[in-house]
Amino acid sequence: MSLKGKHIGFGLTGSHCTYDEVLPVMQELVDAGARVTPFVSYTVQSTDSKFGKAADWLEKIQAITDEPIVNTIPKAEPFGPQTPLDCMVIAPLTGGSTSKFANALTDSPVLMGAKATLRTGKPVVLGISTNDALGLNGVNIMKLMSTKNIYFVPFGQDHPYKKPNSLVADMTKLPQTVEAALNHQQIQPVLIERYKE
Repeated sequence: MSLKGKHIGFGLTGSHCTYDEVLPVMQELVDAGARVTPFVSYTVQSTDSKFGKAADWLEKIQAITDEPIVNTIPKAEPFGPQTPLDCMVIAPLTGGSTSKFANALTDSPVLMGAKATLRTGKPVVLGISTNDALGLNGVNIMKLMSTKNIYFVPFGQDHPYKKPNSLVADMTKLPQTVEAALNHQQIQPVLIERYKE
């Protein structure tokens, strides 16, 4: 399936170390002809880290797509029945946002975008990046995996010895995951090997 003409929401949450992996994928979606609307959590908007300043990341996002950044819950809510997306992506999806999403806590523009998309029966694609996926957050990931219209970018352990509970999606597989999700299919395999010694 071609992504040309598809309206895709692209949400980013606070896994700062993953932005360098996801922004090229956002560009890839734009290059494929998709209309990409960026959604950012409050953490993305306000947190400077060793991986870069918040303002610089927002500038890089805006350089990729002409669509205005959705940075408040009221701005995100209309992307339900009023202005439906074809697909909502959240990548990276942190452990905190995973937990909130799985338990219907909608406290950020990104999660509101996902909730609004589920209301219209359209797919939500998740690219996880969390140090707690094989810990207490495991139950939330499994809950989301069994939820209708939610699909996962294939993921694996990024460092099983230093961070044994950590799982990160292979963001290069995000476009293929979106294409499959638009056909209501989960790309396989979901569990992949990421760590190479």
